[in-house]
Amino acid sequence: MDDLDEHLLARLRENARAPVAELARALGLSRTTVQSRLARLERSGTIAGYSVKLSPTYAEARVHAFVMLTVEPKQAAAVTAALKRMPGVRRLQSVSGPFDMIATVEAAGVAEMDAIIDEIGAVRGVERTNTSLVLSTKFDR
Repeated sequence: MDDLDEHLLARLRENARAPVAELARALGLSRTTVQSRLARLERSGTIAGYSVKLSPTYAEARVHAFVMLTVEPKQAAAVTAALKRMPGVRRLQSVSGPFDMIATVEAAGVAEMDAIIDEIGAVRGVERTNTSLVLSTKFDR
């Protein structure tokens, strides 16, 4: 992985659907070079797939929250499996500090968010939750 690969990945983060020719122009490389770098990054697993980035207008209309969880000892795997089945839970990370995990949650509105938070709190193995609603996003890469 070199500087050009990092720049290529940065461009793909901005627009994963950018044509190879556009990426090549932006990076000052040939189309063939960009194609071979993309293929190498895919083969190595550095690029595991491509995804949709939602418009700020759509994303701002949704309610987002971070739910910090304290999990009973030896229940992390069960809690992870339960939260993975909840479509409103977008990401779950284990963390150091006073909490064991942080879930990134998204809902259409406050009532739906409240229901998701209640559902998370009811999962066997979850001792306690602490939720912070996102008021605004300053930037998103």
